[in-house]
Amino acid sequence: MNLSELRPAEGSRKKRKRIGRGPGSGWGKTSGRGEKGQKSRSGYSSRVGFEGGQMPLNRRVPKRGFHNLFRTEYATINIGRLAELEGSSFSAESLMQAGVIRKLKAGLKILGDGELGRAITVEAHKFTAQAKQKIEAAGGRPVEIDGANTSRRPKPSRTIPRRNDSDPEPPPNGGGGPKESPGSTVPSRED
Repeated sequence: MNLSELRPAEGSRKKRKRIGRGPGSGWGKTSGRGEKGQKSRSGYSSRVGFEGGQMPLNRRVPKRGFHNLFRTEYATINIGRLAELEGSSFSAESLMQAGVIRKLKAGLKILGDGELGRAITVEAHKFTAQAKQKIEAAGGRPVEIDGANTSRRPKPSRTIPRRNDSDPEPPPNGGGGPKESPGSTVPSRED
């Protein structure tokens, strides 16, 4: 074997296909864009779900129900998942540190799916009836804590501050009258 005979392993290197360099490039004459039309031009992009002006599918299908903007969403976890974790005491903070729940949202809610074989103490903002029953049946203790973030008010960063009574009164008519510089006289109409 000579140095001139060295080759990379079969299939480890792939020849680059240059687009728009003629029929010999491997992309054909029109570079995979087909013939004329909007989609063959540069800069083409259509919005998601656009069907060329036809009524799109997401508007054709009937809608049912609604999405409540002011809903209270809890971070949820099932009894079965708690049974898989090590330890005998669980709280929202410990579950977040363990990476079991990502966001606390309005609070932590324990759901009753799965089986529990040992006694555990769980601190949460809400429990389903089945979850409570299973924890107590296993000899554990469900501790319902207050402090769930059920506030439906907008975040302070998105609200306009209220005007205090101590703030100065805005000038009448919004202060949009002619500005007078000191010492200047405005001619009256009677002159």
